Amino acid sequence: MNAAASPPPRHHVIIGNGVAGNQAAELLRDRDPASRVTILTHSRLLFYNRYLLPGIFQDMANWPELLAHPPEHYAARRIHVRRECRVSAVDPRNRLVKLAHNETIPYDTLLVATGGRGHLPEELAEYRPLFHHFGSYEAAMATRRALPERGAVVMLGGDMIGLDLARTLLAIECRVILVTHETTFWPHALTPEERTNALATLVAMGIEVIDGDARGGVAAVEPGAPGLPARRVVFHNGADLYGDVVMPCFGLTPMVEFMVGTGIDIERGVLVSPQLRTSDPHIFAAGDVCQIWSEEEHAYRFYYGYRNVRAMGEVAAINMTGGQEAFATNRVESLGHDAQGRIDSSFWVYDE
Repeated sequence: MNAAASPPPRHHVIIGNGVAGNQAAELLRDRDPASRVTILTHSRLLFYNRYLLPGIFQDMANWPELLAHPPEHYAARRIHVRRECRVSAVDPRNRLVKLAHNETIPYDTLLVATGGRGHLPEELAEYRPLFHHFGSYEAAMATRRALPERGAVVMLGGDMIGLDLARTLLAIECRVILVTHETTFWPHALTPEERTNALATLVAMGIEVIDGDARGGVAAVEPGAPGLPARRVVFHNGADLYGDVVMPCFGLTPMVEFMVGTGIDIERGVLVSPQLRTSDPHIFAAGDVCQIWSEEEHAYRFYYGYRNVRAMGEVAAINMTGGQEAFATNRVESLGHDAQGRIDSSFWVYDE
């Protein structure tokens, strides 16, 4: 009698090439050695830590310096990274990921770890071509090339991603002008007193703080005039200011468009249990793209920052391979001061 045929290896597919997706891929390989592990990414680059991008404005300008692992690492670990792949849809019923070039990829388990893109308020959308960004290596390099030595950066909003960059810009003697918005210090939720104190700390650090509400908000962004910096920001009260680059820093919007129509529960992000399971038993989500149910708050909420995102990748991999681990939703997320009296955030910790 012939022995029963061995089942085919399971295929774990990860959409997203950030901290959560790569942490999950490494642990999936350890926990399920016989499996296939595939990462799908729209990027041309292998995984690099986006928390290190401020270094581009100092002495880290070559992309290989940012890579977490050389290409040989993925081959040795049998982790297949498909670059420059845009996911157009997911078919949960048939367990297929559909790519924009009409290829389909079957999966046994799927992890959505696409993260978020920089949010831009609707009233500023028409000025998109005049903004500079910081969400990827390519965007950061374009901003670096546009910024002259000791140039001026106008930062609209001032989320913690932008303020992390601001620290580096000050260190290289650039001028940083912050136009405040309700998203200043996002994702920290501050009391009015805490916000006032934190803004005073930014001023003490050397950041020029402009009250956006007092000026009626931003009315327009325009090219600069001859002999003046490259960008002009106009406010509703008629005031204006100039900078070499203007950067929108209004927080993140989860990248979930390809999940619309799947039947998976979505609010702003993909809704998951503390085990990072979606409403489909074969699909998980981790990182900035998902909202996790919190028993303490009796609500779904986002958890940001390197430590949280990395932990989500680990929890997702454990549970994609049969575990029942829960993500700790009682994490303290603090905004304070370092020994020099500068702003310090728990979201800036990425070296543990």
